[in-house]
Amino acid sequence: MQCEMCGTGAEELFRADVEGAKLNICKKCSKFGKVIERVKTPVFVSAKEAEKKRVEVISRPIETETIFVLVQDYSAKVKNAREQLGMKQEDLGKKINERDSLIHKVETGAIEPNIPLARKLEKFLNIKLVEEHQEDKNLVPKSKKGEVTLGDFARIKKR
Repeated sequence: MQCEMCGTGAEELFRADVEGAKLNICKKCSKFGKVIERVKTPVFVSAKEAEKKRVEVISRPIETETIFVLVQDYSAKVKNAREQLGMKQEDLGKKINERDSLIHKVETGAIEPNIPLARKLEKFLNIKLVEEHQEDKNLVPKSKKGEVTLGDFARIKKR
């Protein structure tokens, strides 16, 4: 591998911040910047080993992924809960350390709150805004012959 600063071939490279630029540099050049981490050298494998790993990926079982989704009527829930507490938008904004304009936009549905903001609103207003959703994902679909083709990844749009 080659140093991006001086151009010498070096066995050991470091990822460093040199005057705002992130570079892979050798040990000698590392004194000119702040070292972030050691760069791992790429490992080259034979074709047989690569085929073996590809087959392992294809035969891997389906994994489930948990994602967080906002409920459909989040704006009405936030507004109703705030009004039940007898608070103005400004008061709610001060209590959860957010701007009242943001509270207004959430209540009108102009913006969708991100998950941390929704969690803040849930906690303070004692309502449910975020739901967990389990999603199954298959890393690589299995083809008929055990080979991966372009068709395994492409989604064809029908007219």
